Amino acid sequence: MHQNSRITWSTPMPTAKTKSKTKTKKRWVAKVTTDSTHPPEGLFNKDAATVARTLASKKVSPKGLGSGMRMLTYFINRAGRNLPATRRHELERAKKLLSQRIQKEKSRKAA
Repeated sequence: MHQNSRITWSTPMPTAKTKSKTKTKKRWVAKVTTDSTHPPEGLFNKDAATVARTLASKKVSPKGLGSGMRMLTYFINRAGRNLPATRRHELERAKKLLSQRIQKEKSRKAA
């Protein structure tokens, strides 16, 4: 090659990527408000059996056990990554207990 020759590119060469400012994602769950039933304060900090029993009560879930299950699922989803693994595990146990109770109710109605 000649000393003065230059290489030309048909497309510009890629440059180092700069960090783009990513917009913080707004979560749909942050906008949800409900005026239906209100579980007792601090309920979701208790053991799985207590959470399941309380959410199954008519006072907290007047529309039935499914309502309690939805409340529990909503709470877990709302907490997201901020929910410690131990608490999430305990709440998942509560969901399992509540689910078993729902199955019992269904089999009782069928019989």
